[in-house]
Amino acid sequence: MMNQTAHILLIEDDPAVARGLQDGLGRDGYVVTWKTTGEEGVSFARDNEPHLIILDVRLPDGSGFDFCRQMRQLGLHQPILMLTVQRDEMDKVLGLEMGADDYVTKPYALRELQSRVRALLRRAYGELSAADANRLYVGDLIIDRSRGQAMRGDQLLNLTPTEFRLLVFFAQHRGQALTRTQLLDAVWGYDADVDSERTVNVHVRRLREKVELDSSRPTLILTVPGIGYRLAN
Repeated sequence: MMNQTAHILLIEDDPAVARGLQDGLGRDGYVVTWKTTGEEGVSFARDNEPHLIILDVRLPDGSGFDFCRQMRQLGLHQPILMLTVQRDEMDKVLGLEMGADDYVTKPYALRELQSRVRALLRRAYGELSAADANRLYVGDLIIDRSRGQAMRGDQLLNLTPTEFRLLVFFAQHRGQALTRTQLLDAVWGYDADVDSERTVNVHVRRLREKVELDSSRPTLILTVPGIGYRLAN
């Protein structure tokens, strides 16, 4: 799914929020249609089949949870990203049970929402298929092995060759806890000792600084206590 062809339906009654999202997503190349009520949104989604739906929980004519359920009952299978001001875990659970694919809590960073949108579109429209064997995808992180490049969203990451090889190895073993010895053998090609294991730690720290949105609170490259590291599922 290329950004230029992706059509997003935004169902949001707050004009300031809606205009901000239209501008931000528009800069990414998406076509964004804005509806202010759940009823209008459901009708538009049924008749026009947008690629993705961003749905506010609090709407003037009802709950976003109910409108999410209506769309699923109508047979609409597009990804639905819900916007909520609630931080209660039950809201997240309820949204997912109604058929939502993901949710973002207000106030949110536009960059976070853009990342969620890209990830949902890729998962829904097949960009993770084996046909693109030279590319690896982790959320909005794109690793192009044929070019030796990695991007997060639209930003090209300035990785050293060693950092790139380390990232590729993580992506090839996504979700698997990897020891520092395994990383040394695969990326550096030599046996582990105390100093060389420190080398792994330094490179992981530097890699986090380049790929994480907030390297102090990593969400992609996670530490596994007593073992090493793993790339998030």
